[in-house]
Amino acid sequence: MIGAIQFEQFGGPEVLHYTQVDVRDPERGEARIAHTAIGLNFIDAYYRTGLYPLALPSGLGSEAAGVVIAVGADVLDVRPGDRVAYTCPPPLGAYSQERVIDARWLVRLPAEIGDDAAAAMMLKGLTAWYLLKRSYAVVPGDWILLYAAAGGVGSIAAQWARHLGARVIGVVGTPEKQQLAVANGCEHALLADQDIAARVRELTGGAGVPVVYDSVGRDTFLQSLDCLATHGVMVSFGNSSGKVEPFGLQELTKRGSLYVTRPTLFDFIRARGDLAAGSAELFELVKTGVVRIAVNQRYALRDAASAHRDLQARRTTGSTVLIP
Repeated sequence: MIGAIQFEQFGGPEVLHYTQVDVRDPERGEARIAHTAIGLNFIDAYYRTGLYPLALPSGLGSEAAGVVIAVGADVLDVRPGDRVAYTCPPPLGAYSQERVIDARWLVRLPAEIGDDAAAAMMLKGLTAWYLLKRSYAVVPGDWILLYAAAGGVGSIAAQWARHLGARVIGVVGTPEKQQLAVANGCEHALLADQDIAARVRELTGGAGVPVVYDSVGRDTFLQSLDCLATHGVMVSFGNSSGKVEPFGLQELTKRGSLYVTRPTLFDFIRARGDLAAGSAELFELVKTGVVRIAVNQRYALRDAASAHRDLQARRTTGSTVLIP
C-alpha cells in the first residue's frame, strides 16, 4: 500500500483526501515509478472542480519526477534505476508515492536537473515551449503579452521569450509579482487592474501586439483581443477565471482580422518524437541557466488541499511541488 490523494466528488480543495491504495505491477508498455516530487498546476484545480470532465473516483496530478522501479514488456526508453520526469493526460495519478504509467510519457533526466525542478517544469515548461514555438512562433523583436507572468508557466515563458528576442509585457496581480515578472524577463509588468489594452497600445506605439498568451480566460478574453495588432493571434490556454463565454466571429473582424486558438499541451507532445524534442530544448535551457525554475513553495503530499487553496487564492509564485 502507498499514500495517494483521491477524490470522489467534484468541489473545492476539501474534497481531496489522503488515503492508502494498492499499486499493481506494470504491464506491457508501462513502468512503475517511485515519485520524489510532484508538480502542482492550475489544471489540477480544473479537474478537481469538474471544469474538465473526469470519471470519479479519481486520483489527481499530471506531472512528477521520480525513479523507475519496474518496467513491463517492450519498454525500451527507460529501465529500473533511471531518474525520470513526466507530464501526461488522464488517467491522473501523480499525487501519489508511486504509480504505474504508460512509459511513452517518461523522459530521462540529466544529472544537472534536480528532482524538485524536474517535477515543477515538465507541464509548465513544455507548455511554454508549445506556446512560444508552435502556437505562435516568436521571432526577435516581437512584442508579446503574457498573463500571470509571475506564475509557473508565466515565469518560464517570460524567460524563454526574452531569450528568443521578444519584448515581453507581463500582467500580474500585485506589486510584488511585478518585481518577479521583471526579474524573469518582462520588459514591462502591468497590474491586472489597469486598463491593459490602453497600456499595451501606448507601449507599442499604437500598433498592439502580434500575440497574446492568456491563461485567465473569461475575465480577460475581450480585453486580450483589444491588445492585438491586425492579424494578431489570441492564444487562450487557461481558464483561471472560468471558461470563455461564446462570442460572435465579428469580434475578430472588427479588431483587424484576428486569429484565435485554444491549444492543449498533449496535442503537441502526443508523438514521442515531439515530446523528446520539446524536452531536449527545455532541459538545455535549464542546464545552461537561460531558464531558471523557481520552486517557491513546497507542501507535503498529504497537505495537497492546502496547496490548492493557496494556488487559487493567488498566494503562490513561480512553481509549487508536493513532497511524497
